[in-house]
Amino acid sequence: MTQMYLMEPYEQDVNAITDYREQSRLFLARARQYLADDDLHQAAEKGWGAATWMAKAVAEAQGWRYKTHEEFFRVMYQAEDLSGDPRLGNLRSVANELHGFFYTRKMFLRSDVIDQGLNQVELLLDILQPLTE
Repeated sequence: MTQMYLMEPYEQDVNAITDYREQSRLFLARARQYLADDDLHQAAEKGWGAATWMAKAVAEAQGWRYKTHEEFFRVMYQAEDLSGDPRLGNLRSVANELHGFFYTRKMFLRSDVIDQGLNQVELLLDILQPLTE
């Protein structure tokens, strides 16, 4: 039987919340650069990454489990309940749509749609960040 290893050494004594928040913002900045360079697949995927890494920061701050891809949705539902901000439901869907664009042929991608999605991800980050403090 193959042994599975965690991708991150969770037992290390580091400020994971700060790391996740900073990486989230860095991913969003990179997404915008990829968009400017017309690399729509990478722009969309980095937008998704920005959302998931801020969700990781929230989960860490709140003591919630977030170790698999599927747990993004559970964390976002919990964040919506905690914040009381109903916009998180739509913003969660936008982030997930950006992730789906990574698997879409370029001829079907639209830079304006990805740009709007990145703007929505920025709003998502701004709503989630107070839940990390």
